[in-house]
Amino acid sequence: MKLLYITNAINGSGGLERVLSIKVSYLADRLAYNVHILTLNNGHDNLFFDFSQRIFLHDIRVTGNPISYVKNYVSGIKATIQKVQPDVIVVCDDGLKAFFLPTIFGTKIPILYERHVSKNIEIGNNYSIWRLIIAKLKIKTMDLLAGNFTKFIVLTPSNTKEWKNKNVQIIPNPLPFYPKEKATLLNKKVIAVGKQSYQKGYDRLLKSWYEVHQKHPDWQLEIFGKFDASQQLETLSKKLGIESSVHFFEPKTDIIANYLDSAIYVMSSRFEGFGMVLIEAMACGLPCVSFDCPHGPSDIISDSYDGFLVENGNTTVLAEKLSLLIEQTNLRIEMGGTAKQNVKRFLPENIMQQWDELFKQVMS
Repeated sequence: MKLLYITNAINGSGGLERVLSIKVSYLADRLAYNVHILTLNNGHDNLFFDFSQRIFLHDIRVTGNPISYVKNYVSGIKATIQKVQPDVIVVCDDGLKAFFLPTIFGTKIPILYERHVSKNIEIGNNYSIWRLIIAKLKIKTMDLLAGNFTKFIVLTPSNTKEWKNKNVQIIPNPLPFYPKEKATLLNKKVIAVGKQSYQKGYDRLLKSWYEVHQKHPDWQLEIFGKFDASQQLETLSKKLGIESSVHFFEPKTDIIANYLDSAIYVMSSRFEGFGMVLIEAMACGLPCVSFDCPHGPSDIISDSYDGFLVENGNTTVLAEKLSLLIEQTNLRIEMGGTAKQNVKRFLPENIMQQWDELFKQVMS
């Protein structure tokens, strides 16, 4: 079976790129699918994650004014479809333009959509009335067009609250790794992974860490993710007087070593689509403390068993749960062991079987 994935880029260090690399490589190498990926204005050099050598990569260049951009975008996709002749098209683009593809190309070829983020990303931190109106119009348009896809895939049961169309199906993200070893959880380190952005809520995390630092000044917080100077996180850490215990690092491909070197994982996101870093940390035997944000953490973490869920935005309780795990080594180790077992449901062989069944279903 021949698959064509349509996405914006595959050379970044984000969760979508990581997930896509795992899935398409498994499909090509383990299930013998003929896999093609079409990107937009994106070179294929210096890929952050590894993609199977059996995958065929395509790219279209789109420039100019909005009319020219749309024209080139549509014609580029059409030309690629005619060249590849896919049996199924899978769209991995959280932008508005992707929602128009079934309308433009019809559904003679099954078109599946993967949603990797919450609708909240459209609103973000847009405080102006005009931007808020535009964001809500975009969301309304997405709602109207989502039902045109053959299947609309979301990542967790809680994601279905955002999408009411009848073609919704749940398929979680697969684990990128499951090491035999697990963290000792004895190193005095708390880890967070993800790009610096409003979504990831590191400003909230630093406020929580201020409270943790007062009780446990010998513990360190390590944050791995693409830098964004506009977030002013280093400035905030200095203002809070915690700069000696907070460390910022660029993304790493070998992040497993850093998970294994840590004792607790913390997620401070305002919203998510899944929370890939949670299952990565759990695979390494780390208990997780996370805001119960929309959507993902509550579908991954079993509260008080393999981690803690905290009311979204309650920085004081987040600090309390971190301090609890810091102070109680036995609890930390017990929860970490439970996390490593519970996360097995996300192993690729379990998740990719669901994709294999879906592709065969839509083809029949």
